[in-house]
Amino acid sequence: MAALLIRSIARTIKRPPATASAAYSTGGGRGCTCTRQKLEGKVALITGGASGLGKATAGEFIRHGARVVIVDSDEESGFKAAKELGVAAEFMVCDVTVEADIARAVETTVERHGKLDVMYNNAGIVGPMIPASISELDMKEFENVMRINVIGVVSGIKHAAKVMIPAGSGCILCTSSVAGLIGGLAPHSYTISKFTIPGMVKSAASELCEHGVRINCISPGTVATPLVLRYLRKVFPTATEEKLRETVKGMGELKGAECEEADVAKAALYLASDDGKYVTGHNLVVDGGGMTAFKIAGFPFPSDS
Repeated sequence: MAALLIRSIARTIKRPPATASAAYSTGGGRGCTCTRQKLEGKVALITGGASGLGKATAGEFIRHGARVVIVDSDEESGFKAAKELGVAAEFMVCDVTVEADIARAVETTVERHGKLDVMYNNAGIVGPMIPASISELDMKEFENVMRINVIGVVSGIKHAAKVMIPAGSGCILCTSSVAGLIGGLAPHSYTISKFTIPGMVKSAASELCEHGVRINCISPGTVATPLVLRYLRKVFPTATEEKLRETVKGMGELKGAECEEADVAKAALYLASDDGKYVTGHNLVVDGGGMTAFKIAGFPFPSDS
């Protein structure tokens, strides 16, 4: 399992360098160069919004006219992110493992803005990379991953539904992972937690659709977020950050492109906007075709220096 994990997250493929997409900014302001703002007048709440996919999605939502409340347990990074995102963003400290914190975040958002249109349950952790064997699984560590990745998401769905059901509309999003599509790509705790999320989404969708509320999840491929790079450093402690980023790029299957934070943010925008008005109970995979066939485990180890 350990060898499979390391091979899957660290392989490199000999191919021409990917052409990066147009520069993406989460900077302040509400301007959008597109023909229309897809979330004009909407209010969104994003957990795990201080960095990575959460912050990128907040920036994309703001560019399309939304007001965004980002919540995170990292107070320093949260306030910094809100400042960078501009006047359309605000930050609240929130521990998603504490249901009262989630409830307060939702209630405060509604009190300040009069409604909640989009709830994005994005907060999550990978958990320990070792031990790799299920026979040595630390149950306390397992419970910690499940509290954040599963119970935190369930709490977010619950309290968003309390607001959206009476309103007769709303969109709930959750971050899953390609690790929730096939075993062996990540530690057991993380994999189990991410397999759970699409099931939760389908279960909730069966009820919420009766009230005009949509719920979907997004399963990204590996993106070089601060969280991913932090965990890769534990696997390859001598590798430079540049090497780690190149490793992540090499995991994609789609020639000429790489999975970036902006790609996941735009997927979230589609699901949150009227473009996805008839999509619910769906798991949107953003992985460049990585899960279309089993191609990962057999690749050799890269150098970690």
